[in-house]
Amino acid sequence: MLLPVILLVNSLVMSSSPATLGLRWRAGRVFAQNICQRSERVGGGLTLRCSGLRLTQLPVGFPNSTDRLFLDRNVLSSLPANSFSDLPLDELDLSHNQLSSLDPGCFGGLDSLRFLDLSFNLLTALDPAVLGGLRARTNLTHNTWHCDCRMQLMVPELVLDPSSLPGVICQTSDLHNLGAVGRPLVLLMQDWDLCLSVRRNPDLVMLLTMILWFSALVSILLNYIRQNQHLARQHMAYMRALQSHSAAPPAGEGEACGNSAV
Repeated sequence: MLLPVILLVNSLVMSSSPATLGLRWRAGRVFAQNICQRSERVGGGLTLRCSGLRLTQLPVGFPNSTDRLFLDRNVLSSLPANSFSDLPLDELDLSHNQLSSLDPGCFGGLDSLRFLDLSFNLLTALDPAVLGGLRARTNLTHNTWHCDCRMQLMVPELVLDPSSLPGVICQTSDLHNLGAVGRPLVLLMQDWDLCLSVRRNPDLVMLLTMILWFSALVSILLNYIRQNQHLARQHMAYMRALQSHSAAPPAGEGEACGNSAV
């Protein structure tokens, strides 16, 4: 009975020693290899699970072969630029955190990323410098989205997970009269233009389209009439000049008549 107790005390002392703490922490940041579960797949690639560790900032020292990284169920509030730039990530899970801001370039270098989970966070807006150009299928559900013109312009630039679209709910909006709060953004965008604060009416759109086509047709017709009138005036001027030239006596004919009279 005494031996296990001695071993336990010894392990506790070793784990709390300065040398061990120095291995686990560097400048207040924890090493991923010491706290995250890792599993290598037969076909290659490394899965790293750092879930539910109450991390307030990203660990350091992610293995270079990591292609699936799970950082869900922590308390991360922000992501600095180039957080994962050295990793060949295929999947990145950042769900169930407290992310309220994403620095531009935080997902830089993730050209191979195919799935990004940002659900269940505190994001309110999308910055083109953050997600623009990222080709990963992205889950943005259950955030505190502020629906406005910028949000409307940004959404078409993203590759959103189709199954997540109904869960992208407007929590706040500058356009209070639109009834945006509590509605899925994708449905709101179908009915309203958030940049003009006007309702999209299919009949109105068709009417405006017909008016534009009619205006273009009238413009073409008027231009055709003007060209014909111009050509007609030129032809009339030519005919008058030709008639006046044929009516005038030939040069010298008048002189011959005068001489014969004498």
